[in-house]
Amino acid sequence: MNKSTISKYLEISKIIINRIESGELQAGDKVPSENELIKTYKISNTTARKSLLEVELNGWVARIKGKGTFVLNRSEDKHLTRVLGSFNAVKANFNENLIKEGFTPKNIILEKTVMENGISSNINGRNYFIEGSVLKIHRLRYGNDILLKDETRYISMTCCPRINLMDMQESALKIFEDIYHLKLDEIQRTLGTTIFLPGESNNYFDTEIPLAVFILDGAVISSDGKIVEIEKSFYRGDKYKFSVSAKPQLFNGEKQANQNA
Repeated sequence: MNKSTISKYLEISKIIINRIESGELQAGDKVPSENELIKTYKISNTTARKSLLEVELNGWVARIKGKGTFVLNRSEDKHLTRVLGSFNAVKANFNENLIKEGFTPKNIILEKTVMENGISSNINGRNYFIEGSVLKIHRLRYGNDILLKDETRYISMTCCPRINLMDMQESALKIFEDIYHLKLDEIQRTLGTTIFLPGESNNYFDTEIPLAVFILDGAVISSDGKIVEIEKSFYRGDKYKFSVSAKPQLFNGEKQANQNA
């Protein structure tokens, strides 16, 4: 390999690392593929491959077979950042996100039962109610043997018949769309906070000191107005950060509505 080739793959690897260090690429984000690097920088397959390998050897990314190369979580406190307001972010698979960020996921199901009389929840000042049979799934979600999320989901069995027979390893929204062919129209979510004290019956985080947690309440609504799912989850406050994503057209639509009022 000649000197120009060596300097080229090092140059490209530094560009990728700089994008990670600047925050342009966040933990769990997919970095450009070999084909994308070839197209962007007009380089050979070998140079593209070595560029990604160099970034990986420096501990910035990890390759997942059949998925791509993803940015690892290198922050000292290992905070996980999750996006509110993005439909694609809500659809993301919890376990896959952790793997992409360099964590080993584990799930423990505490309860999986069918409730016959429905469930309701107040979210953003509105009452959401699922009628009929509801599947309740209460599970603890770990990363590297640390409990990150205490999650309870209530899923309409009218919208999703026999969903209680599924293992629910895929993202729930992906199951709703791909298996039950539901057209999802709206997702409502609120984020609050509370303190869990050691020894409380509902505190599964097993800490010896009071722990701040985020409370996420959510509802998934189909295009025909039916409530498909209600969620209530607790996120460990010292491990999570939440960011907000909003598209410009939302503001433009609100401005137009105000003008027409």
